[in-house]
Amino acid sequence: MAAKVFESIGKFGLALAVAGGVVNSALYNVDAGHRAVIFDRFRGVQDIVVGEGTHFLIPWVQKPIIFDCRSRPRNVPVITGSKDLQNVNITLRILFRPVASQLPRIFTSIGEDYDERVLPSITTEILKSVVARFDAGELITQRELVSRQVSDDLTERAATFGLILDDVSLTHLTFGKEFTEAVEAKQVAQQEAERARFVVEKAEQQKKAAIISAEGDSKAAELIANSLATSGDGLIELRKLEAAEDIAYQLSRSRNITYLPAGQSVLLQLPQ
Repeated sequence: MAAKVFESIGKFGLALAVAGGVVNSALYNVDAGHRAVIFDRFRGVQDIVVGEGTHFLIPWVQKPIIFDCRSRPRNVPVITGSKDLQNVNITLRILFRPVASQLPRIFTSIGEDYDERVLPSITTEILKSVVARFDAGELITQRELVSRQVSDDLTERAATFGLILDDVSLTHLTFGKEFTEAVEAKQVAQQEAERARFVVEKAEQQKKAAIISAEGDSKAAELIANSLATSGDGLIELRKLEAAEDIAYQLSRSRNITYLPAGQSVLLQLPQ
């Protein structure tokens, strides 16, 4: 009797385990920010896009393919040529996501790794096309215009594959070794030209100052000559008095100068 009971319990447990496995295989979860595409073994990829949450499917007949629909970044490096045939190294940062309603078409025509198959090729194509319209100098001075043109063209191109580009930006822009050396040489030449121009201007200013000083001395000599012709030796005597007065004032302020009455020696208490 006990053996039959245990046998019944075992069969019930086995049936329960099988039923649990079937139910578990018939459930799948779609996380936040994701979408699912259902592949049916008999009807192929379904056109319905499944949203977030827990859903049912037919075990061993249907299979969910989960896609991440959140924005993701990707850096694409490209080496191309400018309008004046300079080598340009550009790195483009793209923030992309798939259009949820077009996931069945994306999965059918491109595959789950759509970003690997689409973004590098179209980014290289657009960058080569846009950069070829500008020369090396314009790529530096008009970088915002170049970035906007790349963003517009790339966004339009990616839309044909069911992709949305939330942001496109140029994060790295360098040129070949020859162009960099040429730019540095040009900067050095400009600095040398500026230095030479400064030296010339300084010499001109010194020349003008010397001319002005000479003209001032000539004018002063002329005025002195006129004064001597008018006043005779009186002007010279006046200048002598002024000079003597200034010398006496300077000597009186010195501690090393002693004034003695006329006819006396340093030893004031000794007779002559």
